[in-house]
Amino acid sequence: MDVFPNFDGLGGIGDLREVVGALLTIVLIVAVHMLIVSAIIWAIASANGNLAAASKARAGVLVALGAAVLAGGGVAWMNWLMHLGEQL
Repeated sequence: MDVFPNFDGLGGIGDLREVVGALLTIVLIVAVHMLIVSAIIWAIASANGNLAAASKARAGVLVALGAAVLAGGGVAWMNWLMHLGEQL
């Protein structure tokens, strides 16, 4: 039994794929910029002894890394699930 999602069964699915792809690109670009800015602020705040700003910048770095991992890993996870569904 070959089970595969019917992507053509819903009208406008091609447009939806383009929108999701564009949103994924925007999320990754924003996450990388946030990572760069937060890392710079973390370094400057740590060098000047401002521990409050350094801890907030460190949290920004962790949030940016988490967002990038989730956005990038979402595609791989979805492909893995679709491949798994074909085997059922």
